[in-house]
Amino acid sequence: MLKAIIFDLDGVITDTAAFHFIAWKKLGERLGIELTEAFNEELKGVDRTESLRRILALGNQEDSFSEEEKNELATEKNDFYVQLIQQITPSDILPGIARLLVELKEHQLKIALASASKNAPTILERLGLSESFDTIVDPTTLSKGKPDPEIFIKACEQLAIVPDEAIGVEDAYSGIQAINDAQMLSIGIGDPVTLSDADHTFPTTEELTFEKLMTIWQLHKKG
Repeated sequence: MLKAIIFDLDGVITDTAAFHFIAWKKLGERLGIELTEAFNEELKGVDRTESLRRILALGNQEDSFSEEEKNELATEKNDFYVQLIQQITPSDILPGIARLLVELKEHQLKIALASASKNAPTILERLGLSESFDTIVDPTTLSKGKPDPEIFIKACEQLAIVPDEAIGVEDAYSGIQAINDAQMLSIGIGDPVTLSDADHTFPTTEELTFEKLMTIWQLHKKG
């Protein structure tokens, strides 16, 4: 029986990728590292510490900073990012998501957020969606990031369900891997080639409805 839907944040509920890119690019410029939008795509679903490691590796500077200095760089990026996300309003909710959250509540399904972003609660508040979620996983309590399934398993624990009773929704390859390894049904948002490991993909969030999710769930369970 389907009991819950567990969502990623970026690219699923809203899209703050542009803000992340602006903030990382500003830090990169200070360090003499040029970041492209293509490289930024590789940071989707990746936490702040790992993103910084990849950026420093891109500029051959991974060994140029102590752990304390790396923490300071990550904080510098985040401080600028937090300034940028103050611009977010409910109009930034991705198409179809507000309607879907209402439908899920009407059908007594639980809703969780499994995002690597430490700023997720702030973003949900800016979007006016805080009350729509039954629980939010705190990424600081996790020992591993996506593609490890820990964050989705933790979301299930917080909802008092087992993974086999939930659907996970993601827009990143690493996120789909995490959902699959948690033994949940995976729904990908975006390019079906990139997200080929997902059990089902939708090109945009606008396609997501309670009815379609239930149909996919029933077919999956029959299969």
